[in-house]
Amino acid sequence: MNISALAIRRPIPVIVLFFVLTVLGILSFNRLPINADPNVNFPIVTVTVTQSGASPDELENGVTRRIEDAVAGIASVRHITSTISEGQSVTSVEFALETDSDRAVNDVRNAVSHTFAIAITPNAEIFINSRLCMPYS
Repeated sequence: MNISALAIRRPIPVIVLFFVLTVLGILSFNRLPINADPNVNFPIVTVTVTQSGASPDELENGVTRRIEDAVAGIASVRHITSTISEGQSVTSVEFALETDSDRAVNDVRNAVSHTFAIAITPNAEIFINSRLCMPYS
């Protein structure tokens, strides 16, 4: 005897089972922990190069592109964003969520130091820092 024939001959147990499962599903759904503001951190490493008196074109060609090319080869990089102004270049590297922030900083530091083994100019300063960024902040 198959299930459909049994459900047609005896509909009351099937209807009761349907209502019991529906009520249990609604109760379980209401008890699920839902967080409107989950704690999700995006590991972002920022490379800031300041060079007084340098024009944005000089920084773009001599510094920013080299940094972008160096960090583009690092595993788990999601986005690279650069901003260049008079005497300053800021490159932000966003990593995948599962990436450890300390590892990301070390990878970026190694890539940048390997790229700039020879100093850019005597008055150039390179800062590499990490920040954990909350979304929509």
